Amino acid sequence: MSRIVSVWLKAWPIARLLLSQSSAARAEPIDWQRPLVLVAPGTGGARVTTLNRFAWAGGIRRGELLSNARSKVRDLQTRDADPAADAAALHKLALWGLRYAPIAAPWDVRSGADGFFLDITGCAHLFGGERALLKDMAERLRTFGLVPRLAIADTAGASWALARYGDADRIIIRPGAQAEALADRPIAALRLSTEVRSLLLRLGFRHIRQLLHQPRAPFATRFAEDLLRRLDQALGREPEPLVSVTPPPRYRAQATFLEPIISQEHILEAAARLLQQLVVKLAQDETGARVLRLLLFRVDGHVASLQIGLASSSRDDRHFARLIGLRLEHLDGGLDAAFGFEAVAVHVLVAEPLPARQVGLGISAQQSNPEGLAQLIDRLRHRLGSQAVRQLHARQSHIPERAEEARPASAGEASKETSAAGQGHAPVALRPQLLLVQPEPAHIIALLPEGPPRQFHWRGVVHQVTGAEGPERITPEWWRRDVASERDYYVVEDNNGRRFWLYREGVYGADASSPKWFVHGMFA
Repeated sequence: MSRIVSVWLKAWPIARLLLSQSSAARAEPIDWQRPLVLVAPGTGGARVTTLNRFAWAGGIRRGELLSNARSKVRDLQTRDADPAADAAALHKLALWGLRYAPIAAPWDVRSGADGFFLDITGCAHLFGGERALLKDMAERLRTFGLVPRLAIADTAGASWALARYGDADRIIIRPGAQAEALADRPIAALRLSTEVRSLLLRLGFRHIRQLLHQPRAPFATRFAEDLLRRLDQALGREPEPLVSVTPPPRYRAQATFLEPIISQEHILEAAARLLQQLVVKLAQDETGARVLRLLLFRVDGHVASLQIGLASSSRDDRHFARLIGLRLEHLDGGLDAAFGFEAVAVHVLVAEPLPARQVGLGISAQQSNPEGLAQLIDRLRHRLGSQAVRQLHARQSHIPERAEEARPASAGEASKETSAAGQGHAPVALRPQLLLVQPEPAHIIALLPEGPPRQFHWRGVVHQVTGAEGPERITPEWWRRDVASERDYYVVEDNNGRRFWLYREGVYGADASSPKWFVHGMFA
């Protein structure tokens, strides 16, 4: 059974303004002990969207015209509302919530973008139970200057209703008691649209209790599906998936500290211990990590996130730690620890099957080490950048210059292609170590029109051919129009011992034009 925490932040836009201390606020300082309102364009002029307790004490109410508010309170401070900045700050705060649970989802605009959900299913015991978790969360949020109201229930809808319309700042509903807890709450606690709420009020419905045992058919006929869907979601009859701020991890490990840590050395030490815990879990499930995420929770609520991608799945915790160290060293502007980090978490976002294999016995010294290659690629990518290390990958084409392409290096994909290439495929003829980007024309002298060259002139140098192998005929794909015709390739050696890869394009007598010769590559 799921357990969901709803975190409602009262007067969130003003609290966000206090936390951000934006350039506008510095240019025109705010006196937080005086009435303050945030305004936005509305019907009849600018209207109040948010106000602090001093403005409330002066008789100002939300939705009121700014002109009326100014008549009630002298020296009223006003600021323009900024929903985009509020949503961005809420996203960061939800990211901070990942220190308690792997899934954190900000409320959407329809529900009022001033809070977030946490799915703490199976996590509460790590903090001493649900009551201890709520207490710890509330205390930390208050240190940020926020005024939170928290509620725990089986469903997101029920916890949302109790956080906003409950009779306490911290509420915990026992499993399966949503209907009883919601019965006396107002209709607005169901997250309904303004039109639906107004119609229900005109029909005499004031509390959720009045809807619980009513026939559903009349409501389905008269109201949009939003009413019954929200009611069913709150009661647990219909699921309500949460969209987390970041993808939920496959595996996670976390550590909190009695005293905040600041140095990079301590961060790496903590991450290394968490990685050792994760490696044990990965080995039990015969999986390897492919994408890791390091989360550093700062004392002031800021969260630093680093994502580590690997060339192939691995369970080498020392390799993981080296990659994290490289990322920390190359952070733009360095790692801003401020007053220190109070918690560190490591998440495995992507995991792939990695069966156990025998090492050290029956493995020849000449056999390649794909894991070592993958670790080398990882180090180069994190030191030089993901696009700086590239690797050739086979393509389905007979034309040599199209038979492979360079893509960002991934040892895992390369090893799969290599193994696949050796299963049931015909052997490929000898290919040169150096393939020219574009074939270059050459002038050829041959004893027979269809025979190999005896002499060729290329790049201003005449080469006398002492030996030749071929031809190897390569025909382009039938659907391609940009390749003229089939090619006959020869491997030739000149009198200086240099070997070249030449080809004749076209066949004598096949068309009016005579075949042309090109140099396409050179052997070592």
